[in-house]
Amino acid sequence: MAALDEPLKKILGGTTAKVLAEHLDLHTVGDLLHHYPRRYAERGELTRLADLPLDEHVTVVAQVADSRVLKFNGGRGQRLEVTLTDGSGRLRLVFFGKGIHKPHKDLLPGRRAMFAGKVSVFNRKLQLAHPEYELLDGDAEDGSEAVSAFAGQLLPIYPACQQMASWKIAKAVDAVLPSAQDAVDPLPEALREGRELVPLTEALLKVHRPASKADIADARDRLKWDEAFVLQVALARRRLAETQLPAVARTLATGGILDAFDAKLPFTLTDGQQKVSREIFDELATEHPMHRLLQGEVGSGKAQPLDALVLTPRGFRPMGEMTVGTEVVVPSGERAVVDGVFPQGEREVWRLVLSDGSTVECDDEHLWIVGTDDARERVLTTRELRGDLHGPDGRPRWSIAAATPVDLDDGGNRPLDPYRVGRALGGGERLPGAEADLDGATAGALRGRRVPHAYRNAPLKERLAVLQGLMDAGGERGAAGAAFRAAPAPLAGDLAWLVRSLGGHARQRPVGDGGYDVSVALPAAYGLFREAATDGAARPAGAEDFRRTIRAIEYVGRKPVQCISVRHPGHAYVTDHFTVTHNTMVALRAMLGVVDSGGQAAMLAPTEVLAQQHHRSITEMMGELAEGGMLGGAEKGTKVVLLTGSMGAAARRQALLDLVTGEAGIVVGTHALIEDKVQFHDLGLVVVDEQHRFGVEQRDALRGKGKQPPHLLVMTATPIPRTVAMTVFGDLETSVLDQLPAGRSPIATHVVPAKDKPHFLARAWERVREEVEAGHQGYVVCPRIGDEEEAPKGAKKPAGSKGAADKAGSPEDAEEKRPPLAVLDIAGQLTEGPLAGLRVAVLHGRMAPDDKDEVMRRFAAGELDVLVATTVIEVGVNVPNATAMVIMDADRFGVSQLHQLRGRVGRGSAPGLCLLVSEMPEASPARARLAAVAATLDGFELSRIDLEQRREGDVLGQAQSGVRSSLRMLAVIDDEEVIAAAREEATALVTADPELTGYPELRIALSALLDEEREQYLDKG
Repeated sequence: MAALDEPLKKILGGTTAKVLAEHLDLHTVGDLLHHYPRRYAERGELTRLADLPLDEHVTVVAQVADSRVLKFNGGRGQRLEVTLTDGSGRLRLVFFGKGIHKPHKDLLPGRRAMFAGKVSVFNRKLQLAHPEYELLDGDAEDGSEAVSAFAGQLLPIYPACQQMASWKIAKAVDAVLPSAQDAVDPLPEALREGRELVPLTEALLKVHRPASKADIADARDRLKWDEAFVLQVALARRRLAETQLPAVARTLATGGILDAFDAKLPFTLTDGQQKVSREIFDELATEHPMHRLLQGEVGSGKAQPLDALVLTPRGFRPMGEMTVGTEVVVPSGERAVVDGVFPQGEREVWRLVLSDGSTVECDDEHLWIVGTDDARERVLTTRELRGDLHGPDGRPRWSIAAATPVDLDDGGNRPLDPYRVGRALGGGERLPGAEADLDGATAGALRGRRVPHAYRNAPLKERLAVLQGLMDAGGERGAAGAAFRAAPAPLAGDLAWLVRSLGGHARQRPVGDGGYDVSVALPAAYGLFREAATDGAARPAGAEDFRRTIRAIEYVGRKPVQCISVRHPGHAYVTDHFTVTHNTMVALRAMLGVVDSGGQAAMLAPTEVLAQQHHRSITEMMGELAEGGMLGGAEKGTKVVLLTGSMGAAARRQALLDLVTGEAGIVVGTHALIEDKVQFHDLGLVVVDEQHRFGVEQRDALRGKGKQPPHLLVMTATPIPRTVAMTVFGDLETSVLDQLPAGRSPIATHVVPAKDKPHFLARAWERVREEVEAGHQGYVVCPRIGDEEEAPKGAKKPAGSKGAADKAGSPEDAEEKRPPLAVLDIAGQLTEGPLAGLRVAVLHGRMAPDDKDEVMRRFAAGELDVLVATTVIEVGVNVPNATAMVIMDADRFGVSQLHQLRGRVGRGSAPGLCLLVSEMPEASPARARLAAVAATLDGFELSRIDLEQRREGDVLGQAQSGVRSSLRMLAVIDDEEVIAAAREEATALVTADPELTGYPELRIALSALLDEEREQYLDKG
């Protein structure tokens, strides 16, 4: 009997062992015993041919319906066509040339057999070209062995390959199955009995040669537990080992950069941000390394257009004129200083229309302090207000309180009595002899029946006097206030402005001939009229009457925007109340906390575009705090440097010097950060953005640059199902920022079958043109840049690239052999063809950084219509005006990647459109994958689909670690209960016995399952 580590060559012979090793990665007896059947066919049961998956290697049990030999090429060639049936569908087999003789003799009508091959399409019919087969009926000359092996049993169908059919694998398994008795059982006896699991030896026998379906269920239950438990023990040991490593505790320091940064921000952190920040800072303060996974996006910053008005003590000034040090008025009437200005580029802008006709413009993330008749005030974004603007009765739900009236003074000359100015304007009279004493602007305003700026932006008493003069001259008293009739438009606007500046309510209503009636009311502290009432006095109103309801929110368009921070506990100014936050906010605060403690923080980004965006975003948010040691920098500041592979030599030298001396507290970079030349003064925190884009070795190289193991924060915006997090990131604690940008505009996704329906592709380009004509922009994404060599030297040709069988290959075979579509080729075709006349540019990873920056700047500024790019735009690119995306050869991308790419559109107010172009046939798995992406926008659901379709083969990062996955039976998506229970059992066992001294069988299984390379992988992960 062979031991489980015995090479298969000794048992099966060199030829069979070589095929199993090269094509199925099976090398030892134990490997083959753990190569489980994928499914089972019952004796006499015919597989439904109607459900065969296209483009997959399958094994079917079916009956021959007919068989015929056909000639082609003028009689010089011949082929055998065999039709199979099972009552649900038909499948054609085709054999060519000399290969037709044996199947022509064997596959007679009525014969039953197992067939194995790759399902393809020819002339719109399913077929297997040159399949292998094994006869199953007793009449067959060579079928007696098959009958004796399979009669009355469940037939195991193994994961197979073109070189080794399922029944040949079954015979190989028969040869090693007696060795199953030597299998070491890793599960502790108490656990096995408590979970009512069969012993391992019994499970292996039952999974390969079941007598019943109950045997299969017993075996699967047990084998899943083996995989889940041993893996969770490994992860639990890693978690425990991490707590034993030394690390520098990074405790929060008061009065440092973090406090100064928080004081600059015009907002209070969201509940989610506060909770996650507390978790991070608590762990940073411990003397063992933090290992935390942060999932989720937070959303973009809050901002207002540059032409929006901000109230200052001298009157309203445009947002674009705000600078650090500018004094503004806060809603309580106090003055405060602007201590941070945050340019945000161009954004989609919305207009709040209030009940008195006044409007305020802002972006979708802008925060408002709003209230209802029967509820306390709340803070809501414009987006949230848009989604819940009216109550069940159709009336406006939300209102905004009036600001406290304040004195203003623009420094202008006011030689005339303000009450006389108001009377003259109200009656349309001229002030005799007055213009000689006035400056030109004031005199011009009076002639045009406008309130001069000096009188608008005047102390409260003088503004009231102007208003009373206007009302005494042309106003009418009413029971609930007063009205000014038929005022010309400029005067109506000034009158309403004066009323609002005094905390009152004014509403303009057009009455024809360009005139407006203005209804007005003031708080009880002020009188609208000076003259005695003759026809009833206007009722003084209480302050509660001057809350303005939000009647509507209208889309304005794209505008340049920015936000400011105000040095005041309320972080608010007149008339808007808003905050600013970025995707990097939580991580940035963690980095600043580490810098305060004397350490350095490094953020690793997957692309130069994203690294540059993070660097720009961080420096803008920090302002002078990011200029430590520089002229004009804050005393408490630090340097924030960028390090990428294509930087100039001088800039690179300076960045390296700043890191090794400790001048730079924060560095943002790409893979360039992990090069040997890069040294840190005291690396305290590593932040890895979009972690799935990095291999574990790269992350480990950066972590190794600390004098002691640095703390690690891994961030991803890609949703990760709980089971995957427990399995793949089981040694990381997990935090979730679940405030996803759910209010983004919807994205419609459609599959474009370019080969079957070429007119669909033509329509796709028409849709791009329509979006551009509507003022929007679009992306075209290709898998390849386009100037590479056709094929690397030494590259293997596709299997079966020669011979007659290849001529009958399926369309998807040909499609796979075609090189992926390329940016440079497609861009040229589009500019000369369907997108001729549009402003098209390319963006890809081999462009110089300055060129990439310039293209992104022009696209963000609206100077380009269409960007033809590789996946360099997958993360971090934020252009809200981009509404259309066409992904060429979409079947070449994974589900999560398609979802990530699609997220680049629909980021503004206009709905997004994503078109997935594919030449794959409709019945192919690739098209099914695209249909799944088109069917849902739920990232967690798509991550499940992605994992199901990739199967469990790379759960532990096969591509990254270079070793075969240990998970053969366990499906991390479907087996959540097993994984969770195994994690709980493993944690308890490892806590009680970290070295597993009482579990020698478990130690053996652990060393076999997690060889040295995989242990290193987990150690780095």
